[in-house]
Amino acid sequence: MSKEHSGVLRAWESTMRKTQAAKKRANNIFGITSMANVTNNDLEDDTDKGVSISGEAYFAEKILPNGDYYTGQWYDNFPDGQGKYLWTDGCMYLGEWHKGKTMGKGRFSWPSGASYEGEFKTGYMDGTGTYIGSNGDNYKGKWVMNMKHGHGILNYSNGDCYDGEWRRGLQEGHGKYQWQNKNYYIGEWKNGVIFGKGIFVWSNGNTYDGYWEDGMPKGNGTYQWPDGSFYVGNWSKDPDEQNGTYYPSESSLAANLEWDPTTVYNELAGCKICVGERVSIMPSQKRLATWYSSKGGDKPRRMSVDGRVSVGVERPLDKMSLWENDGNSNGLRQVRRDLDCELLGIPHNDANPKFNLGLPLKAPKLEKRQGETISKGHRNYELMLNLQLGIRHSVGRPAPATSFDLKASAFDPKDKIWTRFPREGSKYTPPHQSYEFKWKDYCPVVFRTLRKLFKVDPADYMISICGDNALRELSSPGKSGSFFYLTDDDRYMIKTMKKSEVKMFLRMLSAYYNHVRSFENTLVIKYYGLHCVKLPGTTQKKVRFIIMGNLLRSDYTIHRRFDLKGSSLGRITEKNEFETDNTTILKDLDLNFIFKLQKAWYQEFCWQIEKDCEFLVQERTMDYSLLVGLHFREISTNGELIPCQRRTSSGNSENESTDHISRPNADQLLLDPKRWASVKLGSNMPARVERTIRKPELELQLVGEQTGECYEVIMFFGIIDILQDYDITKKLEHAYKSIHYDPTSISAVDPKQYSKRFRDFIFKVFAEDT
Repeated sequence: MSKEHSGVLRAWESTMRKTQAAKKRANNIFGITSMANVTNNDLEDDTDKGVSISGEAYFAEKILPNGDYYTGQWYDNFPDGQGKYLWTDGCMYLGEWHKGKTMGKGRFSWPSGASYEGEFKTGYMDGTGTYIGSNGDNYKGKWVMNMKHGHGILNYSNGDCYDGEWRRGLQEGHGKYQWQNKNYYIGEWKNGVIFGKGIFVWSNGNTYDGYWEDGMPKGNGTYQWPDGSFYVGNWSKDPDEQNGTYYPSESSLAANLEWDPTTVYNELAGCKICVGERVSIMPSQKRLATWYSSKGGDKPRRMSVDGRVSVGVERPLDKMSLWENDGNSNGLRQVRRDLDCELLGIPHNDANPKFNLGLPLKAPKLEKRQGETISKGHRNYELMLNLQLGIRHSVGRPAPATSFDLKASAFDPKDKIWTRFPREGSKYTPPHQSYEFKWKDYCPVVFRTLRKLFKVDPADYMISICGDNALRELSSPGKSGSFFYLTDDDRYMIKTMKKSEVKMFLRMLSAYYNHVRSFENTLVIKYYGLHCVKLPGTTQKKVRFIIMGNLLRSDYTIHRRFDLKGSSLGRITEKNEFETDNTTILKDLDLNFIFKLQKAWYQEFCWQIEKDCEFLVQERTMDYSLLVGLHFREISTNGELIPCQRRTSSGNSENESTDHISRPNADQLLLDPKRWASVKLGSNMPARVERTIRKPELELQLVGEQTGECYEVIMFFGIIDILQDYDITKKLEHAYKSIHYDPTSISAVDPKQYSKRFRDFIFKVFAEDT
């Protein structure tokens, strides 16, 4: 046994023989130093080897109560600096830490023999690194949040090799794949399969150069032999769609001029893309040790409000985090609240983790339909007619076919088309019953291409907005003074805009287009058109409006709606419980749930939020929010929400003899392929929500305490209101409100600060469903 391991074993044995010591003093909130009685047993042993200097990092060697072991630099109750952590399951990390998270360069190894050596970021494999699998797979390249993303080379254990671009763990972009038998492909990939234009070269010298779909030739392509013969035509696995001509070389003119391309498909069927080894558990999923107390009397260490250890508290805790992945861990805050209660004489109401939940949750009353129908006589009836006439003209106007690669001139803010709509009609416009008006299309080529990118059928789009059914106006304008209109089928929302918002959007339009094109699952709201109506009269008032997708459009009833920013000032709905209905938009301080997504969806969600926020910071926008809609799948006849089997805060079932089968992956959606086809990030997502409760007697909590009471839901969410620039008005608003309120609670802050606060909050209220 090595000296290192023998030292660990001796420390472990010492820990098991003796009780934990308490060697630091605790100050009360009035600054008077107090010291509780300490027994001899308390002073006999300490498993922390090292000297703590207040406010400074020091070297520590810790045997944690669950058997985990840490040695390295320690600061403010967290690993910070160089350190080594061994989990009891055999996993190990050696490298750099920052506030309890793996951050910087390090090496993580699994008990299977697999290892990752490279860069880490907030617990994730992120940056440049090398993963060596237990089966011999070897990947060297870029990572983002535990997923291969960027350029990388993967040598498979079976002898195959891929060198190229990756996206979210799959081959995507341009890359080369070489099989063990020396066949190779160079070209485009999508979602881990050959897709697009590329060349396949066989070891015997034959080549195929053309287009591919789902790993097989599809479309125009040329197959060539080493002797110069070639076959060119349209390729397809369906023989009825195959069409081509065989051209023999001069040396084989006497040969048969007929050739069947089906032989190529048969050959390619044996060229499988290796799946590679799956990582058993990600480094970011490894939790750091939790300190458990026993009712028998082992007293866990407690932390005072200034973070120092207290030895004078004997009330047992059911669970306490010694240190967590988050520098502002809930466990640490909870301990400090406990000590506040004791020193102030406030009774504890959380000694038992089962909360007093009070009354059961009820589904809100259902509104028949959101908004007021704009019929004849409505103050905005004429404006609606103008809008519908203009949309019909814009969408129906003949235009040349465009590719997704747009020229820079298409994004020029000056690229706009004015059209006059006289009542009697003109060469290009129909006669109508409204007053004469002028219609403006902003960047028409860009928005036509965006609709194509978002797979919007022009006829369906026109029918939704310009059909026989009228638009509906929402009951009240937004805080910005804008009015909102819904189409009859709820697919599209139309919002009036200020001139400054139009300028902001036109400035960022090119970046927006590139972002939504690059990230198919972006959560940023989809925009379909930007227009203006110039009204008649001496003032010639202009009404600018934008058409966007309705994030919460669904066949399901949306029972709860939340608009979440991560700020607290004014972020509460003024309506009481009896005044709210299913159309009421609740805010941050109304939120009483944690949203739990399945593992794959949660990882995709975190990755996409990071990318979307990077884009929003780049464009200097702020004041955006995450709109969340919930459909509760089980409601009793008296309107109460029915929780799934209650689980304790530790994740264990209260009744282990009862199987918990009502989970999203056992949903009836499994029986309906059409439903599953509509499930994507932010739309129609089966999930669970866990009820939370705030404790207002101590502080105003933005995120409440988890109760273990879960409900099964269908979720919808996306990022909205992205067109607010951090202009002089917002800067003045921030300066003024900072005098009267906590600056961190204000919505109007610098875009970088806004993005960080938004992400931190979202990652607290969304969690992986375990």
